[in-house]
Amino acid sequence: MPVKQPAPGDLDPIETASRDEIAALQLERLRWTLQHAYDNVPHYRAKFEAKGVHPSDLKTLADIAKFPFTTKADLRDNYPFGLFAVPRTQVARIHASSGTTGKPTVVGYTLKDIDTWANLVARSIRAAGGRAGDIIHIAYGYGLFTGGLGAHYGAERAGCTVIPMSGGQTEKQVQLIQDFKPDLIMVTPSYSLVIAEECARQGIAPEDISLKVGIFGAEPWGEGMRQQIEKGLGLDAVDIYGLSEVMGPGVASECIESKDGPVIWEDHFYPEIVNPDTGEPVADGEEGELVFTSLSKEALPIIRYRTRDLTRLLAPTSRSFRRMGRIVGRSDDMLIIRGVNVFPTQIEEQVLRDKRLSGVYQIVLSRDGHLDNVEVRCELQSDANALSPADMAAMTKELQHRIKTIIGISTKVSVMDFGTLPRTQTGKARRVWDNRPSQV
Repeated sequence: MPVKQPAPGDLDPIETASRDEIAALQLERLRWTLQHAYDNVPHYRAKFEAKGVHPSDLKTLADIAKFPFTTKADLRDNYPFGLFAVPRTQVARIHASSGTTGKPTVVGYTLKDIDTWANLVARSIRAAGGRAGDIIHIAYGYGLFTGGLGAHYGAERAGCTVIPMSGGQTEKQVQLIQDFKPDLIMVTPSYSLVIAEECARQGIAPEDISLKVGIFGAEPWGEGMRQQIEKGLGLDAVDIYGLSEVMGPGVASECIESKDGPVIWEDHFYPEIVNPDTGEPVADGEEGELVFTSLSKEALPIIRYRTRDLTRLLAPTSRSFRRMGRIVGRSDDMLIIRGVNVFPTQIEEQVLRDKRLSGVYQIVLSRDGHLDNVEVRCELQSDANALSPADMAAMTKELQHRIKTIIGISTKVSVMDFGTLPRTQTGKARRVWDNRPSQV
């Protein structure tokens, strides 16, 4: 069914501006950001001076490549407030990562930052087809994680009625969706499948669910997952992208009329793609690591932040801003298996090519002597449990063959009954279980 194009009044003027107008605004804001960071953050001043650059050296947008990168290690080394560019008394809110791999990364927001964030999430909701008066069910986690509050403030800014459900309590999630009849849901893609399974368990058909649009983010997902979510919940699934170090959800978001990759809100974030090994910029359309510089943040300006997400910059379509291609993986979640570089999303793509398999899977790594072993555990769809042993064997063999042919590794594939593998109840799903001994 064709989707109605947004009316001009539904868009911010900058969303339809010329590329020259966008570039001029970016250059002005980029100069301000570099000077703001240099003047107010000793860490940035020291890094700029060590590299022999000054904010005044930015004459063109391409000159940003002269400036040093920021990494997650920089945020951890300056824990908790060392990268703040305003006095702590002007910081209205603090968010932080879970810190599962070390000290958490701490980010701060002034009242103006929170206002900007709300506006960009509201813009993202409008891009997804949401309008004032719609009811939005938010199942992102609330708290230090940026998802819940980021979505919440943006939904309110868009003029929507907000159901602040947070994560977990899946039966209650379904009950409230049935009782309140929301138009949109904002949630991680993996948890949306859990909600869809609970709806099916209760006998609620997709066509009887009120949801029209789902805005999904916080973890990588591909077209196979999109199809499963849309089928299970009877809605249009769009991708929203963000990370706390840059802002939170709403750095980029897909438009419902095209669903061809998240549009980067380039008036507030300057994107680059660099070679992940050398750090050198690559051309638009070439794959590499996504790097962001904030253009309007006050409390925590971020300069050339290496996201570790591997993607491409694509030409504008539904808006005047460039888009992100599908994230093929992260440079820090790449698995090296018998000398082959493998991303979990590559295996997910092969699993979801078989419509009898669900989006719930695990990759379990072990080592026998010097040899890596890989087991891919996946599940049947809820309506596929009646397969014969011969059909199961053929399915397993076919998936092993596809992984070997396309990705280049041999695997053991275990196809299990629906409901066997654990479900996420709070947000992001854990896909990889690496039980190999550490290499010292």
